[in-house]
Amino acid sequence: MARIPLPLRGLRARLVVAFVLVAMASALSTGAVAFREARTGVLQQSQDSVIRQFRAGVDAAAAYIPPAPNQAHLQKAAVQAFQANQAPGRRVMATYGGVRAAAPSADFDKISPELRRSVETRRAAVFQRVNADGHPYLVVGMPITYNGGDGTESRLSGVVMYLVVPQNTEQAYVDAMVGAIEHATLSALGLAVVLALLAASGVLRPVRALRRATRRMAEGHLDVRLAVDGSDELADLSRSFNHTAAALEASVAELRRLEAQARRFVADVSHELRTPLAAMAAVTDVLDANAPHVNRDTGEALRLISEGTGRLSGLVDDLMEISRFDAGAAELGLDEIDLTEFVERTLAGRRWRGRVETRLPRPGALRARVDPRRLDVVIANLVGNALRHGEPPVRLTVGVREEGADLSWAVIEVTDNGPGLAEEAMPHIFERFYKASTARARSESSGLGLAITAENVHLHGGRISAANLPGGGASFTVELPLHGPAGPHRDSGAGAR
Repeated sequence: MARIPLPLRGLRARLVVAFVLVAMASALSTGAVAFREARTGVLQQSQDSVIRQFRAGVDAAAAYIPPAPNQAHLQKAAVQAFQANQAPGRRVMATYGGVRAAAPSADFDKISPELRRSVETRRAAVFQRVNADGHPYLVVGMPITYNGGDGTESRLSGVVMYLVVPQNTEQAYVDAMVGAIEHATLSALGLAVVLALLAASGVLRPVRALRRATRRMAEGHLDVRLAVDGSDELADLSRSFNHTAAALEASVAELRRLEAQARRFVADVSHELRTPLAAMAAVTDVLDANAPHVNRDTGEALRLISEGTGRLSGLVDDLMEISRFDAGAAELGLDEIDLTEFVERTLAGRRWRGRVETRLPRPGALRARVDPRRLDVVIANLVGNALRHGEPPVRLTVGVREEGADLSWAVIEVTDNGPGLAEEAMPHIFERFYKASTARARSESSGLGLAITAENVHLHGGRISAANLPGGGASFTVELPLHGPAGPHRDSGAGAR
């Protein structure tokens, strides 16, 4: 299942989002508190002024209301109270039981049952804000009380005066505050984005420098260092990177020195062994010729000496070849050859024709530009490895594979019917001196054959791989470009075969 990329995976995006969220939370909380306080202040001031003015008008009108007023008494009191609180849109109403009066007109529908019950049971002014037809109103209910003449508690007269005050002006103030808070919030968010981008640039500058430095280090530039500015965490990170890079450079330099020393040692030892080994080989040839004329024990000793000298000579040759690869001195002597004829000569020269099954194109059908000597080593090592460690039948197949319009590959595959390769050996099969079985530690194999094979294939610009067949057995596949490698090489000067 493909992994869906997240839009906030980048550090810059996360910093911007974090700043915006913090700014939004701060702006909204500050705006909410400011709006609440300002709204409360505006409405409280208007409410106190209205109630204070209404109380003065009600007190003036109460002197003319008898204990059991009728419609005319209530109407007169309502008119007097309205004149004391006259303003556009205001309404004054008076009630006594079921008797009602209003000035200049009745507006009893804005008086809620809750407000009526509250004002009938309390001796103080009661107010309520209502919204009717999309407009806000302040409704004030004020009961008229009579003071006890003997110092007893005042009592309700039963007359209640109501005042309905439109609050469009106050609502306009509140709406203006909301708009101002919205503009302030948007401005804060914009400022937060700008600050976030500036902060992200400051934070990401050393991070980007660290990324570039790590990439250069991955490319092999171990001398890369970061400029250290300041004393914050990013500066500490840069210092740690510089210390790590310096330690890594020193370690790699030491490893390279030891590797070069080891390669030089192997090359020197191999070179020094060639002369005495040549003399020993000549001596063993003479001894082999005289082996039939000596007794059995002496002949067996001569055979062991001859075999040991041959294996040692092969090991020295392999070490010399590896040292040339390590020194970069290995070159290709390219020649255009017929692969079918070449493979048959390679098998015939080692007397393997009867032991190897071949599947080859017809002669002349497949030609490739390769180094014949190195290709001979590749085929000989793979087939010899299959004959030694696999089981018959050993098969060698040569074919061609097209890759696009301009690239063709010669494909050489060697398979056997043996137990195959152990899974733990797969990653190391082409490493030097690696032997897949510990039982082969003292075998005639040096552990360099497949390593040299891989080096020769790579020198051609090709590929080599190993795998196990589904029905049992190992498979080695070599792919070589038919027209030679793209890199530098030298021609052998020989004609086409």
